[in-house]
Amino acid sequence: MPSFLKDITPFYGTGERNQDGQSLEEFLDGYNPYRYKTPSCTTDAAVFSCSGELKPSLEGLKVLLVKRSNHPTIGFWALPGGFIDLDENLDDTARRELQEETGVENLVMEQIGAYGDYDRDPRARVITTAYMALVDEKNVRVKAGDDAADAVWCSVSMDCVEESVDEDTIRRIYKLHFLNEEKNLDTSAEILHVCHKGLIREEKFTARERGMIAGDHAAIIAQAMTILKGRLND
Repeated sequence: MPSFLKDITPFYGTGERNQDGQSLEEFLDGYNPYRYKTPSCTTDAAVFSCSGELKPSLEGLKVLLVKRSNHPTIGFWALPGGFIDLDENLDDTARRELQEETGVENLVMEQIGAYGDYDRDPRARVITTAYMALVDEKNVRVKAGDDAADAVWCSVSMDCVEESVDEDTIRRIYKLHFLNEEKNLDTSAEILHVCHKGLIREEKFTARERGMIAGDHAAIIAQAMTILKGRLND
């Protein structure tokens, strides 16, 4: 099949032919991108707001959630996000999906990680890249759109209810509470955070109890809040 890209000049390398005697053009012409099963890719964004200066306790923090209007987890609350377009950079997908589902745009957004457990979505093998942002709520106008049934700011708090530390590993359990009285949203989630200490730090956030928060989105929110707390306490 033809090259995925119009301009392939950055990929010539030394200009040699491969072991089959093919030029880059010949190789690409015969390449089958469907030889291996490939996952779908999405982005999800934890967008927070606060009034005034954000304190290390994260008191008064809110997170922007959308209500799912379709399967899976229909009726549950989720982070704004969706599938990438093939000719779209990840950062652009995160901003586009945020704008389409909530009307919020032109934010500084930070990529914080990838969530790729094989069983995170029943539709297909879906890997998501997680982002976070922080805004002053009065400076943005939220309006649900695209496939979101609703979009709201929701108060969010996180408490560490259990911690154990050994020579190599820190294990914490967080309780997250989400509240929006106007939308009758009052739900909690429990997150397991495991971090292997050292120069190389393997770290994972897992949603053990999800409440009415879709998929692993509570884990993404917990990761983002942990980052915020760490920076505010530096």
